[in-house]
Amino acid sequence: MLAEQVDGVIGVDTHRDTLAAAAVSPIGALLASTDSPANARGYQQLLDFARQHVPGRRCWVLEGTGSYGAGLTAFLDESGESVVEVCRPKRPAIRGGRKTDMLDAVRAAREALATEHLIHPRRRGEREALRVLLTTRQSAVLASTAAINLLKALIVSAPDEVRVELRGMKSKDQIAHCARWRDRPAQDIEHRMTVRALRSAAQRIEALRAEAKELELEILTLVRTVAPELLALQGIGPISATQILISWSHSGRFRSEAAFAAFAGVAPIPASSGLTNRHRINRSGDRQLNRALHTITLIRIRLDPITHAYVARRISEGKTARDAQRCLKRAICRQLFKLLERGDQPTPPATAEDLPQAA
Repeated sequence: MLAEQVDGVIGVDTHRDTLAAAAVSPIGALLASTDSPANARGYQQLLDFARQHVPGRRCWVLEGTGSYGAGLTAFLDESGESVVEVCRPKRPAIRGGRKTDMLDAVRAAREALATEHLIHPRRRGEREALRVLLTTRQSAVLASTAAINLLKALIVSAPDEVRVELRGMKSKDQIAHCARWRDRPAQDIEHRMTVRALRSAAQRIEALRAEAKELELEILTLVRTVAPELLALQGIGPISATQILISWSHSGRFRSEAAFAAFAGVAPIPASSGLTNRHRINRSGDRQLNRALHTITLIRIRLDPITHAYVARRISEGKTARDAQRCLKRAICRQLFKLLERGDQPTPPATAEDLPQAA
């Protein structure tokens, strides 16, 4: 328990322009409170406040360490302070409950004192560089998909001459063909404006695809520098490896590989009742990390003979294909955690002994 390890806790409710802080004793008593601007000067004010009211062992409890609290988190980390993260504090269930920034800071500190498992903030640096690159690439991919849907819709309602010109082409050829179109002053206004709209949509698709490709190359270069051992594993490409690194963050953040599996949403959940003894899929946790593990699982099922044989055996024993995939996700998560925590050499290829023998 955090209350047994520190002489006081400083809870901080973070906002875009202001920070509200409250110093709380290990038994939850409010010692002092203050607020400051969310800038470098305000960070130093909060640190001086903490040193004054909790001069001994102390811990900072912040909301939103990846958003409004990112600057304060980085400042405290550079100053050698201990920082943990809390989710949004629980508010009174009844309407009319008191709510101020200072009360939220006190609630955050008291919640951290009462919790058994503390959340360590994710690191910045290379991990944050990967996150912003991946987020921007995903935005480009989504925008490209929307532009393709727009192009297809425009073709459906286009004049007959335009539809005849594009009929029989594959999507890739349609995009390239439309992007090269020039204005057609001899045609009527509907034809001219449709051609202009199709050209604009096609050029947007090409630009977004080029942007996504460029970002993916940046991601690949950075992953090769940070964790090349991930790319050596079957089924893991630069995008999946990036998501794994973003979610994992750094060594020591998770107390065990079971905690990492629970965070990834691949830890089996007991669903037994009466004479039925089974587990079900976990639908909580980091869904982006879960999606990356799902992609790795599908690739290994298709390409790895050992994995394919394991799935066939589990299905012959009475398990469904989904249950077999759940077991594989758990095994892959265990392999990744051991590899990342060790951080030296890639693990050897999986064998039959590495696969889970039970649910």
